[in-house]
Amino acid sequence: MIESKRPDKTTLATMFRAFIEPEYVISDEETQKPFECDGLSVYCDMPLLVVLPDTVEQIQEVMRICHRYQIPVVARGAGTGLCAGAMPNPDGVLLVLSRFKHILEIDPLARTARLQPGVRNLAISEAASVHGLYYGPDPSSQIACTIGGNVAENSGGVHCLKYGLTTHNLLKVEMVTVEGELISIGSEGLDSNGIDLMALITGSEGLLGVVTEVTVKLLPSPEKAQVIMAAFNDVQTAGDAVGGIIAKGIIPAGLEMMDSYAIIAAEAFAQAGYPTDAKALLLCELDGTAAEVQEQIIEVEQLLTQLGATSTRVSQNEAERALLWKGRKSAFPAVGRISPDYYCMDGTIPRGQLAYVLTEMQKLSEHYNLRVANVFHAGDGNLHPLILFDANMPGQLEKTEEFGARILELCVKVGGCITGEHGVGVEKIRQMRVQFNEQELRQFHAIKSAFDPVGTLNPGKGIPVLKNCQEYRALDKIMDDSVRQPPQQGAPA
Repeated sequence: MIESKRPDKTTLATMFRAFIEPEYVISDEETQKPFECDGLSVYCDMPLLVVLPDTVEQIQEVMRICHRYQIPVVARGAGTGLCAGAMPNPDGVLLVLSRFKHILEIDPLARTARLQPGVRNLAISEAASVHGLYYGPDPSSQIACTIGGNVAENSGGVHCLKYGLTTHNLLKVEMVTVEGELISIGSEGLDSNGIDLMALITGSEGLLGVVTEVTVKLLPSPEKAQVIMAAFNDVQTAGDAVGGIIAKGIIPAGLEMMDSYAIIAAEAFAQAGYPTDAKALLLCELDGTAAEVQEQIIEVEQLLTQLGATSTRVSQNEAERALLWKGRKSAFPAVGRISPDYYCMDGTIPRGQLAYVLTEMQKLSEHYNLRVANVFHAGDGNLHPLILFDANMPGQLEKTEEFGARILELCVKVGGCITGEHGVGVEKIRQMRVQFNEQELRQFHAIKSAFDPVGTLNPGKGIPVLKNCQEYRALDKIMDDSVRQPPQQGAPA
């Protein structure tokens, strides 16, 4: 039942405190301040209330109350996201899931882990390591980011080239709907019946429901892993080398690229042994059996030299391998040491367009007179350009946002897309119209409406508002037709 008269802030807080410990219902502005933004701090807002439940039943009751009074709900994990997807709604409730931090079960025989959404990404591998297992996706923020947030954004990481994104490593998700119903999606078995809703929920950015439990696949730890570090005199040659490695039929565990700004910053921060005179750096990790890795290391090192690398270095032990990766994973905070502010973008392109896009990005950098530090998952074409700026200088933030928009539009132009793993949130919502036409956007709204008819889950994020009332009527017709008409022959049921 939906009621038209909404309770005021005080009344709503009292309602929540009836079933959540009072100190976990935060209504004063000072205590709410740490929750005003996610990792993209240029966008921020204060919520009506912050609530931190610690049981699924409490989440359900929060959702029921908010649904009854049509109060917006934004779910939040660790707040490490980079698209303002967890930014609060000023008229709504910020539902913080950081107290859901328990690993419920690790099954070493089935190679699965059952987790609450607030479990840190790195904590999964740490707990599984005693069984010789680990969790594949490893975002750079893995020391802090949570599995629930990984599901929301479909996070990847440096090893996503070989082992996939979050969506490739999920088995089952439990989720609370906007009405407060607890549902299960997927299966711990090999198959689940019906529509593949798992692919829909993964990367849905909190627009369709609130994840309360996640079951993931675990992988056996490889017998051996080594990293080749290759330096180049220009980013274009390094970009071409990425395609050259894949063209040989070699799938590295990770294949990352950094340009000179990122190399210098990361080396000063992590002291990983990066050559600071290089214009570009590739980190290529190979893993598997000892014999397999030894053979591929020789082949790839020779190949990189042929493809223009000026120098190469191979990690000789686990500590050296970890240090090389530490530099790469520290690149984002390290860049903060060479610029007052930076704006991290997230576009994806075909690998074959890497050199061209880097060249065009340099032209844009000169046009806007803003430096760019490039750090990205080169193997799967996921770019993370860091635009360096100073927010204290009038007009620089606006110029930086325009520069970022041009980068995303360039990604679409060459056959890519506006996000790889950070999500759309608020940051990229204007570029959704660049990538998708009006018919496609209407379909997004139809899906959103099927899960959240009133539109209270993370409103204003992910999907741009349809232009006019005629489009809303068209959306209603899509929904009506989908109910009335059976699927055509050969169409998905």
